[in-house]
Amino acid sequence: MRRFRFGVQASGPAKTGREWQEIARKAESLGFSTLFVPDHLDDGQLSPIVAMTAAATATTALRVGSLVFDNDYRHPVLLAREMATLDLISEGRLEVGMGAGWRRTDYEQSGIQYDSPGVRIARLSEAVGIMTSLWKDGTATFAGQHYSVTGAVGLPKPYSQGGPPLIIGGGGRKILDLAARYAQIVGVNPSLSAGVIGVEVAKTVGPEQFLERVAWVKESAGNRFEEIELQCLTVVANVTDNGYSWLSEVAPAFGVTIDEAMDVPIVLVGSVNEIVEALELRRQRFGFSYWVIHQHEMEAFAPIVAALNGK
Repeated sequence: MRRFRFGVQASGPAKTGREWQEIARKAESLGFSTLFVPDHLDDGQLSPIVAMTAAATATTALRVGSLVFDNDYRHPVLLAREMATLDLISEGRLEVGMGAGWRRTDYEQSGIQYDSPGVRIARLSEAVGIMTSLWKDGTATFAGQHYSVTGAVGLPKPYSQGGPPLIIGGGGRKILDLAARYAQIVGVNPSLSAGVIGVEVAKTVGPEQFLERVAWVKESAGNRFEEIELQCLTVVANVTDNGYSWLSEVAPAFGVTIDEAMDVPIVLVGSVNEIVEALELRRQRFGFSYWVIHQHEMEAFAPIVAALNGK
């Protein structure tokens, strides 16, 4: 089993650059591995590339990452260059999360065409192939359905040999097949094919469904499965001595019992010792060793990081 490590997903906008840098330093001081920035247009977050760069320059050991870039916003040749530059500046403290895009409102607000999931995933597959070629080979030539690239130059060279590690995640077979083939870190998530967070997503969070997704990754990855780090982005990580009581109020809204809610992989609720035990059990059951919680939860979650980090 891989050793545990923990990331923080930025979940609240910073009002100043200094405040953002302090958030990064706090995540580092609390023992978190990585500070992640999302890539949505309507949540008030900082723009990810600038925010990741600022966080990297404000810290010395903290890794920074996107969770995740929407591929439809940026051309892969340009994004590969930006990420190679950031990997160089941070001296290898970068993780590049790539996604096909899912939130419908992002597309409606920007006027970008919201294609079917299959089309978006196919476009992401081509983009990832171009980016990895630029990082590994220093050049890319590709003619596909969505991109045509001729003699693109991969400069500057990334600090990390072969390029920064890729994170690709999802809840469907196609996206997880892509992740298994390309990514060093695979995020196993609920299905977001509906384009919104609602009842449809709640129906895809059961433990058996997560086990099935892990099996898909294992099948598609083949021999490279042992090289893959499995990541889980939590929906809630509530450190409390009254976890059962808290869930009794929340579970009915999702149409599940309290015991069923306690078993959902992306829900961590309980005391420090109870969550530590739950994480150890879920690593055994699902293989998840890389856990991501949200910014407002990181101080309360710090004792769990101290107990499990690197073990």
